Amino acid sequence: MSNLPIRIAALYQFARFDDPKTLRAPLLALCEANGVRGTLLLAREGINGTIAGSDFGVEAVLRHIRALPGCNAIEVKESRAEGLPFHRTKVRLKKEIVTMGQPDLDPLAGVGTYVAPEDWNALISDPDTIVIDTRNNYEVQIGSFEGAIDPQTTSFREFPEWFRAKRAELEAEGRSPKIAMFCTGGIRCEKSTAFARAEGVEDVFHLKGGILNYLEHVPEDESLWRGECFVFDERVSVGHGLAPGDHGLCRACRRPLDRDDMAHAHYVEGVSCPRCYPERSDEQRARYAERHRQAELARSRGEEHIGRREEPTTDG
Repeated sequence: MSNLPIRIAALYQFARFDDPKTLRAPLLALCEANGVRGTLLLAREGINGTIAGSDFGVEAVLRHIRALPGCNAIEVKESRAEGLPFHRTKVRLKKEIVTMGQPDLDPLAGVGTYVAPEDWNALISDPDTIVIDTRNNYEVQIGSFEGAIDPQTTSFREFPEWFRAKRAELEAEGRSPKIAMFCTGGIRCEKSTAFARAEGVEDVFHLKGGILNYLEHVPEDESLWRGECFVFDERVSVGHGLAPGDHGLCRACRRPLDRDDMAHAHYVEGVSCPRCYPERSDEQRARYAERHRQAELARSRGEEHIGRREEPTTDG
C-alpha cells in the first residue's frame, strides 16, 4: 500500500477558535491550489475532516492546519489509495465539528482516559467493563468489537438520550458503570466520554485514535474486531492493516452495501438500495438516476462530474 500515489489524511483537533469564519477562505484556497480534495469542518470547538492528494499537497495543508491555534500537536491518521477518493474540496463552517446537539459541552475540559490499541483488548475483555460503540447503526452493521453494545442510533444527536437511559438502566441493576467507548477515528469518543463525565460518570475510557488506529496496529490474529470498518470516503470500508474492504456504497442514502445488498432487486447503482428504496419516492429516484447518468457520461469522456464549486455553508 505504501507505493500507492494518493495520500489520505484523516484528522481532528478540539481547539478554541474565536472566529472560525476567518480561517475558512485561506484553508480552502490552499487546498485548491495544491489539488487537495476532501472535506474539512471548522467550528468554534476545532477542526475535523479527511483530505487526499499528492504527498506534497497534503503536507502543505497539514502545515497550515498545525499553525492554527491549538493545533500544533494534531494527530493525523494516514493511508494510501490508487486514486483520489473525493470529488470535491469543501471547507464548511459548523456549530460543532461532530454534531452531538450539545454545543455547550467542552471536550477540552475533561474527556475520558485514553487507551492505546495495544491495551484495548485487556480492557474490553474485563467482564466489569461496559463496551459501547458510539457510531451509528449503518456503521455498526458491517463490523464492531466482540461484546460491544450497539445503541442503534441513526444520528450522533441521539446518543445523549440513549446514554442517559442506559445509565439509569445500569444503576437500577445496582451496577456502577465502568465504560469503554470507541468510534472510527476517535472524535466521537472525545465528545461522548466528555459527555459521560459531565453526566457524573468518572470511570470512562476510550480507544485512542479509534478503530482505524486499532486495525493498523493490532495484528489480525490477536484482534477482537469482527467485520470491516466503515469510512467516509470512496473506499467505503477497511479491514485489518487498513486494507480496502469488500463493501460498496449506495449513492442515494450513503449506506454501506454487502454482496447480498448489491444482488437485491431494489439495488440500482446510483439510484437505490434495499434499505433506502422504501424511504424514497419515484421522483427522488428519477433525480438520482439522472445524476448518475450525468456522472457516467462525464466518466466516459474522461472528465469528472463534480458539481458546483463549494460555497460557504453553516450548520443550520
